[in-house]
This record gives sequence, C-alpha cells and structure tokens, in this order.
Amino acid sequence: MRRWVLLCCWFSVGLSVNAQVTYQNLKKANPHNWLAYSGSYTSQRYSLLNQIDVGNVQRLVPAWIFHAQKEEKLECVPIVVNGVMYVTQEAGVVYALDAQTGRLIWSYHYPPIPPGENRGSNRGVAVYGNRVYFTTQDAFLVALDARTGNFLWRSKIAEAKEGYWAPAAPLALNGKIITGVAPGDYGMIGVIVAFDATTGKQLWRWSAVPKPGQPGNDTWAGDSWKQGGGDTWLTGSYDPELNLIYWGIGNPAPDFNGDVRKGDNLYTDCMVALDADTGKLKWYFQFTPHDTADWDAVEIPVLVDRAFDGGMRKLLVQADRNGFYYVLDRTNGKFLHGTPFVRELNWASGLTKEGRPIRIPGVEASLEGTKVCPSVDGATNWMSPAYSPETGYFYLEALEGCQLQLKASQTFRPGGYPYDATGVMEVPNAPLQTYVRALDLTTGKLQWEYKLIGAREYGAGVLSTAGGLLFAGSPQGSFIAFNAKTGKVLWHFNTGQGISASPMTYSFRNKQYVTVAAGSDVMAFRLFEASQ
Repeated sequence: MRRWVLLCCWFSVGLSVNAQVTYQNLKKANPHNWLAYSGSYTSQRYSLLNQIDVGNVQRLVPAWIFHAQKEEKLECVPIVVNGVMYVTQEAGVVYALDAQTGRLIWSYHYPPIPPGENRGSNRGVAVYGNRVYFTTQDAFLVALDARTGNFLWRSKIAEAKEGYWAPAAPLALNGKIITGVAPGDYGMIGVIVAFDATTGKQLWRWSAVPKPGQPGNDTWAGDSWKQGGGDTWLTGSYDPELNLIYWGIGNPAPDFNGDVRKGDNLYTDCMVALDADTGKLKWYFQFTPHDTADWDAVEIPVLVDRAFDGGMRKLLVQADRNGFYYVLDRTNGKFLHGTPFVRELNWASGLTKEGRPIRIPGVEASLEGTKVCPSVDGATNWMSPAYSPETGYFYLEALEGCQLQLKASQTFRPGGYPYDATGVMEVPNAPLQTYVRALDLTTGKLQWEYKLIGAREYGAGVLSTAGGLLFAGSPQGSFIAFNAKTGKVLWHFNTGQGISASPMTYSFRNKQYVTVAAGSDVMAFRLFEASQ
C-alpha cells in the first residue's frame, strides 16, 4: 500500500483531526458536520444550517477549489468532520482536506487494478470512531486512520475475478460498516454485507437472489436464479429506533430478455428492510416485478415521520426509475400510495391497491424494437433526492423521455458481452430532458419544476436547507440555488465541468459552505464578505 502525507503541521490550523465520530453523533448529527453520504440516517439531505438563505444567496462565491489528479467525473459526496473533509475518486484515492481552505492534509492511494479494468466511480467514504472507510474497484472494504491516512485493514466484499466491484459509499452503524456491490447486469448476484468496524470481520451477508429452498426462489423459473443480478450499488438508509436498514436492489439479469427468467424475480427491483444486527430480511416491496427495462430500485430511500391518513406514520418514500413515486410504511413495507412523477410513462396504466403495476401488454423490449417510457436510464437514477420539513416537498432530478428497446436473440452469458442481451435507440425527434422537480411528500403531486436546458441525461443530486433553499447541479456544469418553496432561481454558477455528484453543506468557524464535486474538482462556496 502506498500513501503520501503532506508535510505540514496539523496543529497550526487547529483542525480537530483526533475527534472521534460516535454512533450517537451519527444518530443525531451536528449540522455543522456532514457525517454520512446522504447527510443522515434518514437520507433527507436536509441541513439545519441557515446562514445562507433566500435573502443573501446572491452573494455566494467560490471559497476554494480542489483538483483531483487524473479524474474526469467525480461522483463522491464529501464527508466533513470538525473542519476536515474526506473525498474519494474512482481510482481508489482518498483525500483529507482542510474544509476551510481546500488545502491537502493527506492522501491515500489504493494499489491500482490492472489497466483496462476501470470499473466506474467511487461515491465517497463513511466515518466511524477515528477511521475512514471506503470501497474499491476490486470489491474490498478498506479502513484508514482518519488522522494520518495510514492503512489499517481491508476485507473482501465479493470476488473481483468474477467481475464484482464496489462503488457505494459505506453506511456506518453501531459498530458496523454496511456496503454493497456492483454489477447485477453482468449476471452476478448482489449482496449486502456487514463488517465489524474495528476488525473488518464479516458479521453477516444477505443475498439479493434466494437460493433453492429459500423464500422467493420460486419466482425464478428453472435455474435462472443463478445469474439473477440484483446489484446493491447505492447506499441505504437506517432507522435506529426500528434497527432496520433499508436498501434498494438492482434489476434482474439479463436486463431486457425476460424469456429466460420467467417469474417476478425476487428480490430484484425491491426495497428491502434488513435487521441491522443479523441481516435477516424483515420485509420487502417490489416496484417492478419481472423487470425487462433495466429499472433497478437502488435510488436512495428517504425516511420521514409524517401525518398520513389521519395519523402519524413512519414513512419511506422513493421516486423509482420506473416512473412511479411510492409511499410505504417503513415498519412493515405496506404500500400506502403511488403515482407517476413523469409525464412520459407508457408501460403501466397505474398501480393496484397493493402497489403492483398494472402493465400495458406489449410494452417491453422486442426483437423489432418497442418504444418504452421511461428510457433505459430511468425516470430518475442514482442522483440523490432531498426532503424539506419546512415545505413538505420531496425534491429530485427527473428525466423525461423514451427509447426504442430491442431484445437480443443471442444466448446470454453471465459476465460476458453483450451482458444485457439488448440494444437501445433514441426515439427520433424526441430527445431526453432533465428537470428539477418538487413533489408533495404524501401525494406525489407536482408543486414546481425547472427545466435544465440542454440536459439530455441524468445529472446531479439535490440538497435542501433551513435557509429556504434547494441546491441542484446539471450535466452542463450549472450549480443552481432555488427558492425551495416556489422554484424560483435565485443564484447560479457555471462550474465549467459537468456535475454528476450530490451537493452538501457544512459550517466551520462560523462560516457556512456549500460544496459540490464538478468534473475533476471539488468546489466550496460561501458568502462574499468585503474583508475576506
């Protein structure tokens, strides 16, 4: 293992590099920090910081920029602990930065994988105790000393030689680190794994596709479960009171040819609730049974305690790639409400009272090509949503559009190519279009929307704050602040690079910062002061 430590005096800048992050810190995070991928266990991505608000956001200016070497598209969400920021890039590099200035404190470089085997992005770290945890392109969980960047240990999540990698930011719980894997598209089987935060020992392991004799295996015809898919490539949410982990599960494999895997194909395209101590499945809800459009359900589940149908309920909400917005009871997985959140939706006419889609016959991939809406990219994707308790709105970036989906006739070969047994084509004269949208949390009714001009693909996540603001980024590089209630644009900044990450906010030395990764740079903004 190689590492580089910047030669500097830690104490000259007064950073609390020795401060430990406890389970209590994670359960009730100090708003001055950003301690988890989605900000908190609820994944609401809502900050109580309000120094930057609707009245002064026009004064927002760049405070500092950190450039990640040999990087094109950062997708990480920075983690901030008492003025120290931790970010990652896809090559297995972790940086510790001074969150006030962007100055490099230390960097750690994971040994590179063989050339030509680049397996995608890394979305960030978890922090617990005095350690930093991240996942790798060869499917390991690595622990570093947060103070120095020294390597401590690594534990295997899955077998890299079988094609697995691990892009998700881990989830830190009470003495445990939880993470998942990619890809399911290649015909491997997704897993969620818990490790001891101190030793790296595996504590439990849950498989997204049940084996013969296990509940749900009968939803796979024949031996199709062996190549079932169900990747777990985004970070889940957690309810400490119920001690349940909520994790979205990916699509079945092969993606578009359902002929070789008849049945509902559990637990793909599901939201699952797992006991945090044992990994035992407590409940599941399947959004798209027998998916043939690559609409995995890994989007971040948002947890909200809110009045619903006359009483307080523990809710879980998700805008799914299939185009429907869902409200579930997170204590038992019961379907409460669902409605489309995109206009371009032609594969189902609605949902049953149990939440099962009412399919329109013939709208699926075919040898000739079929127009399917939403597109393969989904009505939304991995970019994080947000919720504001002030407005009662759920915010997201939504992608409108359709594609022609073609089902390939060649034999599917797990781990082979083309692994998804399909092809897609754009619909002539009907380009995809991305919007920022605000939905009523309990009804899913559209409250406002903003068209991201020129955005033909999914882009960044969103962030809501107690200053009445919503921040969002675009693939074209615009970083935008909206009035969270009305959708009015109050401020924007051209970062010069496409944004594929979710913004976050923190405060240090009485200054609030808003930060986003744009292309190869991490950019931090704060209010302009004449004396600065």
